[in-house]
Amino acid sequence: MNWYISKIVYEIICGDGFHMAQFDEQLRLVQANNPHEAFELSNQIGQAEAICFQNDKQQLVQWKFIAVPEVIAIDTDSHGAELLSRIREVENANAYREIIFSRANSLYANQPPCQPHQFLT
Repeated sequence: MNWYISKIVYEIICGDGFHMAQFDEQLRLVQANNPHEAFELSNQIGQAEAICFQNDKQQLVQWKFIAVPEVIAIDTDSHGAELLSRIREVENANAYREIIFSRANSLYANQPPCQPHQFLT
């Protein structure tokens, strides 16, 4: 068995759907014998986890499964291998840095005291 990362895409529709289009792109870890099987398993996950529910305004919210557009094999013997890279363009670089440092500090605060890393804001 091999490990794969698959991207599962859902469209989020709230109420009558007259809102800015929203899509949730999820990266999932899948174990399969080959890329085709990983694709099939990912489709099964996507279909099984499509949901509908009523929000607090009594509007129907639908998470509609769209597709699995990507399946990528993972080389499990590569410690530190890059799994995802995303370039973001932001209006306020300082605010973005503050959010990143805040999240890193929060993770660090929840680690055992012998953690060797220290994140500074």
